[in-house]
Amino acid sequence: MSAPSPAPSTALSRHGRSFRLAAIAEACSWAGLLVGMFFKYVVVHDDIGVKVFGPIHGALFVAYIVVSLVVFRPLRWDARTLVLALLASIPPLCTLWFERWAERTARLGRAG
Repeated sequence: MSAPSPAPSTALSRHGRSFRLAAIAEACSWAGLLVGMFFKYVVVHDDIGVKVFGPIHGALFVAYIVVSLVVFRPLRWDARTLVLALLASIPPLCTLWFERWAERTARLGRAG
């Protein structure tokens, strides 16, 4: 008896998985930075959260941009899709929205 094949949403190409990882990591770092800013400016007026999550978010933001630029050709994105991916990096947590949209519209490729 063979194992069942993975669900379509998990059968992403290597490039699709790399993009998904970058998008989720960038969004999580945004969330951490927002929490750090909330504590800095509202709760305790201590900037340790910003000191920790600021550089992490900066590095993951750059990584998301680089991954987007690297995978757009292998994933056969058109210029509009690439621009949307890059713009999604600016507002907080929009990389999650873009990643979900790209998955739903089969823009993250399929393993095969």
